[in-house]
Amino acid sequence: MRALTFAPGKKGTLEVGEWPDPEPGPGELLVEGLALGICGTDRELAAAEYGWPPPGRERMVIGHESFGRVLEAPDGSPFSAGDLVVGVVRRPDPVPCGACAHGEFDMCRNGQYTERGIKELDGYASERWTVEAEYAVRLDPSLERVGVLTEPASVVAKAWDQIWRIGSRAYFEPATLLVTGAGPIGLLAAMLGRQHGLELHVVDRSPKGFKSELVEELGGTYHSESSLAPLAGLQPDIIIECTGAGQLVIDVMTATAATGIVCLCGLSAGGRTHRVDAGVINRDIVLENDVVFGTVNANQHHFAGAADALAKADPEWLERLITRRLPLEQAAQALEPAQGDVKVVVELNAS
Repeated sequence: MRALTFAPGKKGTLEVGEWPDPEPGPGELLVEGLALGICGTDRELAAAEYGWPPPGRERMVIGHESFGRVLEAPDGSPFSAGDLVVGVVRRPDPVPCGACAHGEFDMCRNGQYTERGIKELDGYASERWTVEAEYAVRLDPSLERVGVLTEPASVVAKAWDQIWRIGSRAYFEPATLLVTGAGPIGLLAAMLGRQHGLELHVVDRSPKGFKSELVEELGGTYHSESSLAPLAGLQPDIIIECTGAGQLVIDVMTATAATGIVCLCGLSAGGRTHRVDAGVINRDIVLENDVVFGTVNANQHHFAGAADALAKADPEWLERLITRRLPLEQAAQALEPAQGDVKVVVELNAS
């Protein structure tokens, strides 16, 4: 079969080539790979910024945003041939830490977890792949064109899960949501916010056009801005920050209403400094009982929540998020950002 592989830690090694067919082990599904989502993590891996191959090997299959169709399922599993599925990315550490021992391996405390396509486990960028049944999530048949959005949606589902859990510390009836960034994570966060019934505002530096249309179709308000200054009077109850832009990260910490919650989903690059009045941030958070927290990764519970949220969404709106589809042989092009991209997808078995 064909697969997209690379040698972690070595630039210029990403290539499509022949790879051994997978053999399902006990309790594993054999899956036909349908599509693979591309994100910044894949670009960073290809650039040799990090990545860990399986023990004793130099190369591995890349890809963590999976989507496929079951070819074979083990007896007694809840899956059948023909089911649409995605595979969970992370696996718990072998020790395990307390979080992993309780099924919360997305919150691993000691860093000894493994991840498909990233850390010590082959990913999903192949024409066929296997996955343990307990780490697979079935999707509604209506998601055949957009099921590849499940992994990024799982990150957002986890963010919302944590927001509601934090909100339960006291009376919590949020009305207004601000999302910074209109990439895939930001738009999916906005979609879930609307499913929760919140008034939606999205800030992105892109001029009004395609992204603003997507936000407006959700019933939200789009703000083409590079800072929060024009929105000083908004004071949302919840902010989900999805850009990782340093100044925005700082600004959102003091932009909520009292008892507000800020969720940081974006990842900032290092090496840049910003002038910060720490006293203002401290006083605002303390005196208003605000919470700022970060989130990354997801477990089975969040993948299942993502699958439910996607099934409730407008399938035409979801399909518009996928702005480029490329065949496997052109996978290298998928890792090159292009103007107007929202989500880029590699089709693994395109005929």
